[in-house]
Amino acid sequence: MRKILLMLALGAAALGLSTGVLAQDAASAAASAASAVADTVTSAAAPAAEAASAAAAPAAAAPVPNKGDTAFLTVATALVILMTIPGLALFYGGLVRSKNMLSVLMQVFMVFALISVLWVVYGYSLAFTAGNPFFGTLDKMFLSGVTIDSIAATFSKGVYLPEFTFIGFQGTFAAITCALIVGAFAERIKFSAVLLFVVLWFTFAYLPVAHMVWYWDGPDAITDAKSLEAVTANAGFMWAKGALDFAGGTVVHINAAVAGLVGAFLVGKRIGYGKESMAPHSLTLTMVGASLLWVGWYGFNAGSNLEANGIAALAFINTTVATAAAALAWAGAESLMKGKASMLGAASGAVAGLVAITPACGFVGVGGALVIGLISGVVCLWGVNGLKKMLGADDSLDVFGIHGVGGIIGALLTGVFAAPSLGGQGICDYVENKCGAFPGIGAQVWIQAQGVIYTVLISAVVAFIAYKIVDLTIGLRVPEEAEREGLDISSHGETAYHN
Repeated sequence: MRKILLMLALGAAALGLSTGVLAQDAASAAASAASAVADTVTSAAAPAAEAASAAAAPAAAAPVPNKGDTAFLTVATALVILMTIPGLALFYGGLVRSKNMLSVLMQVFMVFALISVLWVVYGYSLAFTAGNPFFGTLDKMFLSGVTIDSIAATFSKGVYLPEFTFIGFQGTFAAITCALIVGAFAERIKFSAVLLFVVLWFTFAYLPVAHMVWYWDGPDAITDAKSLEAVTANAGFMWAKGALDFAGGTVVHINAAVAGLVGAFLVGKRIGYGKESMAPHSLTLTMVGASLLWVGWYGFNAGSNLEANGIAALAFINTTVATAAAALAWAGAESLMKGKASMLGAASGAVAGLVAITPACGFVGVGGALVIGLISGVVCLWGVNGLKKMLGADDSLDVFGIHGVGGIIGALLTGVFAAPSLGGQGICDYVENKCGAFPGIGAQVWIQAQGVIYTVLISAVVAFIAYKIVDLTIGLRVPEEAEREGLDISSHGETAYHN
């Protein structure tokens, strides 16, 4: 009888196990189950009735992904793809001269395709498996071990997603981050150079920063102070420090902007820059692209909550408020400076607001989002005018002025407006399983500043080395005659428009 009870209990424990990203350690669960069975078997003095009752107790049900959250994140993933292709592609394409329209579309399109492949080959594994504070492992290379039954944790205990859903969502973040960079050196770089650079930078800059900021074992791994220490020790470097980045202020925007700025310096200025007109060829397409970015950004920000709940709703409304405020602030400041508000300015202001609210959207209140939007609209206007002149780089489409400056503003102000005293959500305490804790504005801003500094340093160093490798192997820049002819014809043998 004891052998039968032992076999039944072990079988029930095995059925309770589940694989998945950020889930509880299966070996630990099995050991606990085995220990419980051993106690039952060796307790010979226990009444027969108690033994029968224990044998009849139902096994813990295996975690099941929430269908609503899964549907929510699937739609969010599609929205992020929309904001990249065609959103970002059209936004950038409208800003260049007509002879380079297709080259920018091609770069964004193919970078998205390239990173989507690299993400499942090794990117996901290096970013979202337990390794060290800076890198994961290659244990899930080619998504090894991931099945339709694999689960991924969310930010609530006992709530899960299919791991494939989480993989797909995070893959779009990696792809758009790399695509953002191409705006900094548009109209003069080799197509092959873009692809080689992206492979190097994605591997040694994006993946470690994503791991440092976002990787942890998940809320179910935290039950008491001791388990919290273990989770913290196993987490990414900046997560362990307490850095807040809801949807990618450091991981996406600052990371890409710094790489773009380094590229603008190393690739060099466009021929005729500062002497010839390089006005956008189609502000109509730029406006369409900016609008698609705005719509798609809801998947970017609200989707980063991973669950369809109140925090996702907060991120959604904060995205609207900050973006609208930034567009108004930019247009208003531009009107005061130049006497007229431009469509380009309104679109740029909207993107600045989207960037700045990204790290804060799920942490701050609506009032905080409004302030972040207003500040980012004015400061990013300075970023693409005053700061750009100070730096002296030909950042073609103002990647650093908007994404870099806006990302830094958003990251730092997250530390201010996440404070519950200012309407923010604070930080979740998974030992007590409640949110609202906060170390203080000064302390949190310093933590946020460290995240900014580490991201800038990693991206700049990796980008510099990667550009140099590309330049020494295949060369960075097209010949002068090809640049004058336009990259559409010289690099791709076609044109965007036929008269």
